[in-house]
Amino acid sequence: MVVGAGFTGLAAARQLALNFPNEEIVLVEAQEVGFGPSGRNAGFAIDLPHDIGAEDYIGDLETAQISFKLNLQGQQILRSLVEQFGIECHMRPSGKYQAAIEDRGIAVLDAYCRGLDKLGQPYEFIDAQDLPAHIGTSFYRKALFTPGTVLVQPSALVKGLADTLPSNVTLYENTPITEVEYGAQTILSHAGGRITTDKLVLANNAFGMRFGFLQGTMLPIFTYGSLTRVLTEAEQATLGGKEFWGLIPADPFGTTLRRTHDNRLFVRNSFSFIPDGRSRKKYLDRFVQRHRTSYERRFPMLPGVEFEYTWGGSLAMSRNHMGFFGELAPNVYGALCCNGLGVTRGTVTGSLLADWLAGKRNELIDFLLSSPGPNRNPPQPFLSAGVNLNLRWGQFCAGREA
Repeated sequence: MVVGAGFTGLAAARQLALNFPNEEIVLVEAQEVGFGPSGRNAGFAIDLPHDIGAEDYIGDLETAQISFKLNLQGQQILRSLVEQFGIECHMRPSGKYQAAIEDRGIAVLDAYCRGLDKLGQPYEFIDAQDLPAHIGTSFYRKALFTPGTVLVQPSALVKGLADTLPSNVTLYENTPITEVEYGAQTILSHAGGRITTDKLVLANNAFGMRFGFLQGTMLPIFTYGSLTRVLTEAEQATLGGKEFWGLIPADPFGTTLRRTHDNRLFVRNSFSFIPDGRSRKKYLDRFVQRHRTSYERRFPMLPGVEFEYTWGGSLAMSRNHMGFFGELAPNVYGALCCNGLGVTRGTVTGSLLADWLAGKRNELIDFLLSSPGPNRNPPQPFLSAGVNLNLRWGQFCAGREA
């Protein structure tokens, strides 16, 4: 049985079904597939490692090379499934722009270039005068373009993955687990009854702590996005640039942008720490105003374009940027804590966990098993005070990048 039908859980259930074709695999999701972070993210399937704790954002070269292989395998799994099943999710190998306006953002781009040189990966610098031809806006001073990122419509992708699971996978949506009894078999209770399983796989990120594991290690960090209405043809002509692109900020507390396949503009920024992992409407009401300010700074040529949707989604983060992979207890296993890389890293870790449970070993599995996992957090109330202070300070220091 697998708990959590995001990218990790879907990959784990699929690969378990393929590895054990005569076994029944049960996949349980507390909400509807695509309603959680797997469908509400910005749709970047990123290939490159990005260690924000390292001076050059690459860090140890051997570790970076393995991380790169993991991300590439995650991309390849998704590409193959989209092609095999004809999943219409607007998947395009568009690359990504990483852009800066503040001096400290420019310094990040310069440092990352040094890291990419060490890793031997291609990139292109785009100066301010050339950027409007790419992204329409002249807001940024410089951007770093890397070609390996794949952009998707994440909700369409994750729903397509759920709709094409092997026949020996049974998916139960809207089935939150209310109680668990561990033993030789694990018994999971829900509103409609109980499920008994020989082996349990947790793929529910920070909610894994609710099941009694890795308590006090993961941080449910929420980030927020808004999507405009469809631009008119006249507005598209005024904007200019390419008709489909994605941009992330050089400063991790800055603004992410996308122009989507249906000619909408997406703006994502702002963070909150919510220990119980449940979204709060008050943050949506507050941060949509920040999205409006960020939009108007970047697209003054398109006034009066309303936001049609605003939402929040959680990232399972750890202070040491490590995830968990392996055995949590006898007959209980997990691939948890995506650290913001759920599309690619979630896909590959879910798949590799299923391979490991089938007795397979390789370089990537061994690397994941050797990870120290997420480190422990300070106790409450110090944790909430410290995390929220760091989030506010980081967003303040981002300046015009926000």
